[in-house]
Formats: sequence, C-alpha cells, structure tokens
Amino acid sequence: MKKLLTALLIGSAAYAQAQTKTEKLVDYVNPIIGTQRMGHTYPGATVPFGMVQLSPETDTASYEKDGHYNPDVYKYCAGYQYDDKTIVGFSHTHFSGTGHSDLGDFLIMPTVGTLKLNPGTADKPGSGYRSAFSHQNEVSAANYYKVKLDDNNITAELTTTARVGFHQYTFPKSDQSHIILDLMAGIYNYPDKNVWTYLKVVNDSTVVGFRQTNGWARTRTLYFAMSFSKPFYQHGYKKYDKREVYGGFWGKFNQTKNFPEIAGKQIRTYFDFKTEEGEKIKIKFAISPVSMDGAMNNMRTEAPGWDFDKIKNDGQQLWEKELHKIEIAGSKETKLNFYTSMYHTMINPTLYMDADGQYKGLDQNVHKADGFTNYTTFSLWDTYRALHPLFNIIEPKRNADMIQSMLAHFDQSPEHMLPVWSNSGNENWCMSGYHSVAVIADAVVKGNVNFDANKALDACVATARHRDYEGIGEYMDKGYIPDEKSGVSVSSTLEYAFDDWAIAQLAKKLNRNDIYEEFIKRSENYKNVYDASIGFMRPKLANGSFRTKFDPLSTINEGFIEGNSWNYTLFAPQDPKSLIKLMGGDKRFVRYLDSLFTMNLPDKYFAETEDITRDGIIGNYVHGNEPSHHVAYLYNWTDKPWKTQERVRMILPMMYKPTPDGLGGNDDTGQMSAWYIFTSLGFYPVAPGSDQYSTGSPAVDHAVINLDNGKKFTVNVKNQGPKNVYVQKMVLNGKPLDKLFISHDEIMNGGEITFYMSSKHK
Repeated sequence: MKKLLTALLIGSAAYAQAQTKTEKLVDYVNPIIGTQRMGHTYPGATVPFGMVQLSPETDTASYEKDGHYNPDVYKYCAGYQYDDKTIVGFSHTHFSGTGHSDLGDFLIMPTVGTLKLNPGTADKPGSGYRSAFSHQNEVSAANYYKVKLDDNNITAELTTTARVGFHQYTFPKSDQSHIILDLMAGIYNYPDKNVWTYLKVVNDSTVVGFRQTNGWARTRTLYFAMSFSKPFYQHGYKKYDKREVYGGFWGKFNQTKNFPEIAGKQIRTYFDFKTEEGEKIKIKFAISPVSMDGAMNNMRTEAPGWDFDKIKNDGQQLWEKELHKIEIAGSKETKLNFYTSMYHTMINPTLYMDADGQYKGLDQNVHKADGFTNYTTFSLWDTYRALHPLFNIIEPKRNADMIQSMLAHFDQSPEHMLPVWSNSGNENWCMSGYHSVAVIADAVVKGNVNFDANKALDACVATARHRDYEGIGEYMDKGYIPDEKSGVSVSSTLEYAFDDWAIAQLAKKLNRNDIYEEFIKRSENYKNVYDASIGFMRPKLANGSFRTKFDPLSTINEGFIEGNSWNYTLFAPQDPKSLIKLMGGDKRFVRYLDSLFTMNLPDKYFAETEDITRDGIIGNYVHGNEPSHHVAYLYNWTDKPWKTQERVRMILPMMYKPTPDGLGGNDDTGQMSAWYIFTSLGFYPVAPGSDQYSTGSPAVDHAVINLDNGKKFTVNVKNQGPKNVYVQKMVLNGKPLDKLFISHDEIMNGGEITFYMSSKHK
C-alpha cells in the first residue's frame, strides 16, 4: 500500500508538471493591472519588445498650463487612466510604467455621423470625436485589446506585429463613417512639440507620412505607412498651424479636401466610408525610424494579408513562448501577478530598427545593425537593478544585443557617453548615475557576452570620467559632489560609487588591474557623504563640512532624487558589510532597518514629489520607487537574516495585486515587475555586477526556469503557505546550502534548489 501511495504521489506530481508545460499562460496576463493610479502601464496590444505599442488614450492633458508644467499630465504617462470614462483614440507608441513621458504617435479614431475633428472634452465627449466607454465592454489581453465605443456604436479591436499596428473596427450602417488620423495628438504634448508633419496619399487605400517632434526626445522623427482594407471615397485635412510668416505658393490649390499631400505642424486628417451594419474596416499601420519606404517594407514583411485573428494569434504565441521561460505552480492570484509581471518585463526595451536592420542613430545618420538587434527605451536608473539581471537568466541573447545597442549609442553619441535614459535615437539625460556600466558589468561577469568586452570597458571608463556631466569632475576631485553644485548631490554620489564598483568588477574580470584599482577606490566614495554624528547620508559642502539645515525624512531639496535620506542611507549595495560597520554594527543596523519598515512617514514629507505617493510606502520604506529595492535583503548581512524572509513576504502582497491599482508605484519599464519575479522565486540580485543572488523567501509553490542553453533550474518549495514565510533550510542539488547566496553559474548550469518553509524563524 505504501509503495502504491508513493507511486500515486510521484505520478500526480509528474502530471502536475506536465499540466504546467501545456498550460496556456497568456490567460494569466492582465494588462489592466497597473493602469489605475500610479502604475502607469497601458492596456493595449504589443508583442514582446515590439516597436509598436497600440493602446487607447483616455484624455488629452497638456504638458503645459498657463506657461508652466501641468501636474495633471503626470497621470497620463502611458496615455490611459482606468478611472476615465472616455477614449480619445488609439495611438501606436507608448512607454510602459514610466514617471515621465513622450510618444503617443499617430492617433486613430473611428466615428460616425457629423465629422468632428477636435477631440472634445471628458465632460462633453459629444463636442468632439472622443467616445464614452465602459470597462464591462473592454477586453485587455496579451497582444489584444477590444472595446465598444458607446457614442458611435463601434467596436474597436487592436493587435500588433513587432512594427505594425493592426486595427479592426466594426461599424454600424452609416453613410457618414469616418476614420480620423490625428497627427497633432501626443503624450506630454504641448503646442510647439510638433516640429513638422507630412502626409501623402498613395492611392485610395494607402497613405504614408512622418512626424518630427521635440519632446523628451528632442529630435525624433517617426515615419508611417497606413493601409485600409476598403477604399475611402473621400478624404481631407485641417491645419491648425499658427499664422505662417511664409507659406510659399500652395494657396493655388484647395488642400483641404481630396488633395494628395499635406504638410505643416498641426494637422488632423480624415478618411470617409459608407458602411453596412456590422461591416469591418481594417487598418494596417506600420512605423519606421528611417523612412516611409521603410514603413511600407515593414508592413509587407510582417503583415502582408488582412487576417486579424492570425496576427493576434501569432503575437500571442510569441508571448506564450516567452512566458514559458518560467513555469510556476501556485494560486490563481499568484499566477496572475507573476505572469502579468513577466509580461510587463518584456515590453521594454523596445525594438528600434526596420525589418532590414536599418535605424537612425544619435548622430542623425542611418545605420544598419550588423549581427545584433538594435533596441531603445533604456530607463537605466530603474532597470539595471533587476530587469537586466533577469534578462541575463531568461533573455541572455536579447540582453547582450541591448548592450550592443548601448555600445552603438556610445559610438554615435556626440558627448561620447553610454546611454543614461535613451529613446528613439535620442539621449534624454533623465535621472542620475551612469548605469549602463552596471548592465554591461553584470553581463560580462556572468559570461553573457557577444560583444567586445574590452571595448565596452573603455566606453564605461570614458563615461565615468566625463568631468562636465552632472558633477563627475567634482566627484573625481573631492570624492563626493558638493551640495552647492547639485540639488541631488548625495544620491548622485552614492549612485556613482555603485557604478564605479561595477566598472571595477568588469575590469577585474578582464584583468585590467589599473582600471580596477582606480574604480574600486572610487566605489568607496559613498562613505564621504555619511555623517556619523547623526547616522545618515547628508549633503556635504565644498569646504568639507555638512550642510547644517537638514531633514532626513524629507524628499524635497535635501540632496536626493526621488527619495529621502532614511532610504538612501542604505544605498551601498556593493558593500553591505562596510556599510553596516559604518552605521554602528549589526545591532544598530538591524534597528535602523526595522524602524524604516515600521515608522510612519507623514504625507508632508513627499507631498511635492510626484513619483512617491502613499500607494508605494510601507512605514518609511518606499517600494514604489527603485532606490530601496535591495533594502529588504540587507538583513542577510546581519545576524538576523530571517527578517529578510519576513519583509519580502510582507512586501509582495502589499505592493502587487491582480487589480487595476495593483502596482504600488510606476512599473518603470519593468523594474517593479522584475523585483516581483525574482522575489517570488526566492532570490534577488542585490548588486548587479556580482554573480551572487541573495536568497529570500519564495512565494510560489514550485517553479522551473527553462534556460536558453536547454537546461532547467527548478525551485522546490516545501510546506508553502502565507504564514510559512521563514526558511528552515535550503538544499541545492541534493546538498545542504549553508550560505544565503546562490551563484549565477549554479542557476545556469541547471539543477534544483529546495526551500523548506515554516511559520517560525530559526
């Protein structure tokens, strides 16, 4: 009987694993998660790392109001807010989860009845082309979005290929059916953002054009090709340009109706149809960073036919393949959180080249990616922490190509620097640090290299020695950035020190000892802004004294970017042992960490910092912003590592829920989601540039990481449960694991780790 029971148990376990392999994981992706409040994700359609992200816009908030920044625009970083009641249209480019924005290119809106070329307002949608909608008539899935536009009785469906947005609109019977192409619309828009726009009618079902904008990316030109499944019987334009000083002699034509081309800064266009009840009009909309011909070729290459369902299903199969790189067992809620997090980590960085490999570089010249795929959308202040380390495990080829893209950026950069925050052949210079170096070091140290590592190190060093960039000269001379020189002097000093440590690890790997010695010394500069008299990192003046007026709780004007000293004092992930010693040893350090999670941070301390809200705060610990993402793991360097296990299992359900408001902060192109994935699996890369992962407390019942090398790394969890958050012991490949770390090689070589859980700590 005992043998039979054992056989049945083994059989059921094998069956469960077989079920996981065949399970349709896209069913656990819910792109609505994070679209309400602070997540700044979008619900529309895209394929993994696709150049097109086709999604609805729910308002037209301007970046500018009365000549100043309009705070309301912050809600629309991704174009969509769940609480809104109207949809303005569907645009082809978006950022996922950012705290600043751009894009929202080429907005399309289907309407019926009297033609209206203005978007109207949220309180009076009938005054323009926007429409009311209901979430009850909305479907958001991987590479598919569907919604009913109530005011026009039109059903909109969206799907994509990598470079083509595919629309399908089901119309009512009408002799006045319109497709509006708004070339003025955009995210973080303002009146002068459009530099120039051009549209040409090729025939009665195809148009091409481009738009150049000056926004977050100050020199961005995007080309398009648009084809309809049914010929339009007439078309027209309306220009909203300011009165031109000189307009040439184009007044000889009536350009407003059925003219073959139009050019200007502010243009809306329309295409008219007569439709039968239930008739579907389909649109293929391809984009290119290079040319209109490039856009047409992208369309012909990726979407030659008109089968909407095939495009949708092909894209979902791409998602299915990516999602199966990690197969987990757990509750439905856990799977919804986990696979939506996987989805969010695989939206950015985005593809940035045509089907033939051509793209426009920072030097404004056209280049061809030779032997690699070119990517853009590098939000590196966020993503070096966990997103790129995750890619080194489950997307190693893509991550290496992303680094090749960064090195191409360096070669084309007039400033001769690696990317800081780059998008669409532009450097945005957003946030601080030079965190490309951490991404590069992490890949090289972990052996994920398809590029010239020594050339990459040279680029890292050149970037880190760029004296006229954000205090680097003072940092090199004094060992810190003086308070007088920068409003974020302390956080930048801390971030530079970490990046310098990463460069040192890269140099050590390549046996470049002179570089190693220089940068390992620089990596200790974090100590220079620690004030032992108060126990906090603190702004230091050029004369070597600390600023007198200082509040370690405030996030405003205290020397830190998007954070306060309480959180940033813990930012030395490259050297936790020395940080603990600096702060007074284990006992005081543990007390400090405990206080961070349990104290109360009144609203007044972050009221003026839009990226920090109550949504993402636990005590004074700010999980909704990235600088603290390693903090819960720091207990592992003390005599109370069980507190890491306790804290991470507290954070997971508080900051991640399968609901529209389920993200406690901006997803920041996948960093928040990458933290969730690592932490749910039971380990985390505290210091990218090291080959070590710090262990925590897994929140899944079981997981298999299917590696690109054909091997599998399995995470077994015994006695899992919401109260059983403490690890009693760990076994790696059949042998007791007597340390709180596992190495990258131990994962990539395949094998298994088993966590034995309990409701009581050791």
